[in-house]
Amino acid sequence: TVTTQGTLVPGIKRHYIRINPGLIQQCVDEDPNCGTITLSNQRPGDRYEYPANMIVDAGFLELVRFGIRHPEDPVIQDSLRVVDAVLKVDTPAGPVWHRYNHDGFGQREDGTSYNGWGVGRAWPMLTAERGIYEIAAGHNPEPYIKTLEKFAGGIGLIPEQVWDAPDLPERHFVFGGETGAAMPLVWAHAEYVKLCRSAADGKNSELVEPAYDRYVRDHRERPAIEIWKSNRQIARVSSRTRLRIQAGSPFLLHWTADEWAHYTDTHSTGTGLDIEFVDLPVPEEPGTIRFTFLWLTENRWEGKDYEIGVHSREASNATGNGWARQDGSKHGQAFAPKRSRMRRVRRVTNHDK
Repeated sequence: TVTTQGTLVPGIKRHYIRINPGLIQQCVDEDPNCGTITLSNQRPGDRYEYPANMIVDAGFLELVRFGIRHPEDPVIQDSLRVVDAVLKVDTPAGPVWHRYNHDGFGQREDGTSYNGWGVGRAWPMLTAERGIYEIAAGHNPEPYIKTLEKFAGGIGLIPEQVWDAPDLPERHFVFGGETGAAMPLVWAHAEYVKLCRSAADGKNSELVEPAYDRYVRDHRERPAIEIWKSNRQIARVSSRTRLRIQAGSPFLLHWTADEWAHYTDTHSTGTGLDIEFVDLPVPEEPGTIRFTFLWLTENRWEGKDYEIGVHSREASNATGNGWARQDGSKHGQAFAPKRSRMRRVRRVTNHDK
């Protein structure tokens, strides 16, 4: 999800956010520019509600990892700048990132354990994820691999979190060292293995080629689709968008775009996956689409109308769809692999079994 009204970093208005508000069936505003989210694990009495576009994480890197976005996509690049400005911590071992801003899961300021609330510390696993992105972008991942190995403690165990504050001698916490969180975090070891595998191959080993072909290499403009269903009853849709009305059983959609001056009855299309749908053309001009259902299996009318407002589509492409480097180049071609790295993978990760 992308905001077009970001305020975290001056000059960067468009970037990915952590998550959109939920409970759409209760008509919570899904627009990242004006929606609000509630954060868990906050200190009693502290603020826990924030504008959705003020909370960020690096989850968008998965779009690059799996081939849905090019690593040089402008929105990816802007989002990296925001994440580095808001979440990055430079430790003596190397760079590491917080999960998201205002995270409350981690050791408290005095070093005592999380107990319903705390302070989210920096996660080495996110260093591994960033390293995989750097491979996809054709950059050298060695600094990230070495950083992870420096974070490992004891017999080579990678911790869940590292201390991101000044040394706390009474708790034996040092800046960039492990906290009282889980160690080892098997997930972090898995990301380390993936990073080393990709480094050895000289390319992102988790790239899904069909996805890359569809969304990056074949970068044609595709129409936006907005879905309405019983547990996601959107209140508005942009003009020039395909509106898909979706349900779990066959239906006839009785609908109008001019306040019932005229109406159309459209039978749903089946998919073989217990999903039936009707695609509606969205008018160019602002207005309202109203509709109701005739459930064909039961020969029963829904008994009430639903409505979706139509508003003008923003000229800017907020999702970053359709951008790719024109030479069609693939992930990680500029990085030369180092085969010796895989020996180090086995040495470190055997302790994690």
